[in-house]
Amino acid sequence: MKAAVLQEIPGQLVIDDVQIDKPGPREVLVKTSAAGCCHSDLHFMEGKYPYPTPAVLGHESAGIVEAVGSDVTYVKPGDHVITCLSVFCGQCDFCIAGKPNLCTKDGTRRPFDQPQRLSKDGAPVFQFLDLSSFAEQMLVHEGAIVKIRDDMPLDRAALIGCGVTTGLGAVFNTAGVRAGETVAVIGCGGVGLSAIQGAAIAGAGRDAAADERGAVEGHVVADLHHRALVHQHLLGERRQVEELEHGRAIGLRQALRLVERAAGRVLRAQVRATADAEVALAAEHRQAGDDVVARLDVGDVGADGLD
Repeated sequence: MKAAVLQEIPGQLVIDDVQIDKPGPREVLVKTSAAGCCHSDLHFMEGKYPYPTPAVLGHESAGIVEAVGSDVTYVKPGDHVITCLSVFCGQCDFCIAGKPNLCTKDGTRRPFDQPQRLSKDGAPVFQFLDLSSFAEQMLVHEGAIVKIRDDMPLDRAALIGCGVTTGLGAVFNTAGVRAGETVAVIGCGGVGLSAIQGAAIAGAGRDAAADERGAVEGHVVADLHHRALVHQHLLGERRQVEELEHGRAIGLRQALRLVERAAGRVLRAQVRATADAEVALAAEHRQAGDDVVARLDVGDVGADGLD
């Protein structure tokens, strides 16, 4: 099969022929229908994270089951599935205790002294995050897929495999957004947009979103690259804040820090919360190559605030 192979780090992907094995007892062979290009893939290509090579990258994907191992009962050929990079074995103490996110993963990978799932001319090709979806087919453990309905478009479904799950998880699990709360999302990429949708699902009263390429709330846009002060366009003075919240003070229960490194620049956003919930957002953009700093400042931080 054809696959996008990372031969060295840092390096570029090379389309090459790779051999894929037959499914083992708990493995599933999936025909890849769509694979998103997550920024994490780029990080590994750039050498920001270590990984053995050669490797087939890709981890945000969806496809159709082509074959299953002898012990697989969850899916059958023809089923539509989304891949999941947090593969779990279902048998270790953590999985049995209902914490598959802490799975030891011992049963999800093939031993090194056995034929690997991917190979090139008899030599192993490493599987990226147990998936390797930049290929025509994927051979994965059954704990790395989630079955979906057949009418779900697979190019949309692929995004659920990473970006959507991460964004919604940040809202539901990390921030614990409750109905009526105000949510500020810093960064409007795939994860940020998913967090915005998650906030809507959670019943947030008002969403504010800011990005290096602009800040958006409803129909209001403020371009950080043109030194716009977002609070002038979005949050305004106390009177406007109170109007925004129908007279209720804004409570930001989470202190968030986002650091994005790209092209030698740094975008840093800080959020701080106070009892009176005064809100100000300032953005400073310097010439290319210098730091870009955006600060969302809502007062001082308590003992559990930013370090």
